[in-house]
Amino acid sequence: MRDLVILGSTGSIGVQALEIVAANPSAFNVVAISAYGSNPELIIEQARTFKVQVIGVVINAEKVREALPGVTVIDGPNAATEIAAITCEVVLNGITGSIGLGPTLAALEVGNKLALANKESLVAAGELVMSRASENQLIPVDSEHSAIWQSALAGKKPEISKLVLTASGGPFRNRRDLSEVTIAEALAHPTWAMGQVVTINSATLMNKSLEIIEAHYLFDMPYRQIEAVIHPQSIVHSMVEYVDGSTIAQLSPPNMKGPIAYAINWPARLPGATKTMDWSQRHSLEFEPIDNERFPVIELARRCGELGGGLPAIFNAANEVAVAAFLAGQISFTSIIESVDLTVQKLGAAVNPIRDLADVSAIENDARKVAVEIIGRVAQ
Repeated sequence: MRDLVILGSTGSIGVQALEIVAANPSAFNVVAISAYGSNPELIIEQARTFKVQVIGVVINAEKVREALPGVTVIDGPNAATEIAAITCEVVLNGITGSIGLGPTLAALEVGNKLALANKESLVAAGELVMSRASENQLIPVDSEHSAIWQSALAGKKPEISKLVLTASGGPFRNRRDLSEVTIAEALAHPTWAMGQVVTINSATLMNKSLEIIEAHYLFDMPYRQIEAVIHPQSIVHSMVEYVDGSTIAQLSPPNMKGPIAYAINWPARLPGATKTMDWSQRHSLEFEPIDNERFPVIELARRCGELGGGLPAIFNAANEVAVAAFLAGQISFTSIIESVDLTVQKLGAAVNPIRDLADVSAIENDARKVAVEIIGRVAQ
């Protein structure tokens, strides 16, 4: 039985992970969970169901304590970081946003195996994170990177010629004019059920842009050897191309339970983690190039990644601010990436390499301030 810590337990990744645990009670023991605390009733229910003895929340700590006498409740902005440092076999980081970086570093520093769904950790501080991770200590949870991880087992690293990330294309794959996109339209993803920020990132293809940067660090692959293509069915989760012309792909229905189970139970596969493809039915698998004119963020991500230093952190932080502004009705859909680009242009020339968490925080704070100023002008 594996001792498991789940960060972001009330989010999509965390909820699905606990469903996997419930289906495999002899495989996992949930020793601690954390969440922001905006849904205290759910975290209380999770703690009772899985007999969790340590909980971390940022808000509503007293409500959680009153409901769970005898349970240790850690509160405050660093709660998830403290929870991540609890000695266990696997920490699942399902936190959304760059606030997941501190817990990522904490888990790695104490030697816990890390199942990482928080892509912003690698985007904001990829070199720092990978320098702290030993071989096979960090296992990706994103379906695309899980697919690459699995497909890369078919050969040796020098034999890999290209990583190919697949993207559903979001709700606007076939829509030419994006100037009048509404919030409701942007949140109507055709394939995946995700949180609001991730769903908007999928609609702009920011999600795929972040995944390109993430793949660069995870697999130590030059950006010129990382490609993204549209695959509307979301069945081929990603592919690895080899020097002999072979391409190995990982296929499964669009369901996150497979990648989550693979990461928290690695290197063994968990039987029945997700449903299988029904090959008795007709399937069509389509692939098409990304239209960089409608979705300019992919090339912007490549430029930021290749220049490196703190630029990817600026890129990500500016996007977090812009997405929040769009969801608040302050800017248009197309202004999201425009605001990110303008922030990168303004701050990009003065960015130094990242040495530690404090550097990341300082860079992100500057990026957020500039992004707010730019959004104020764009919204006028």
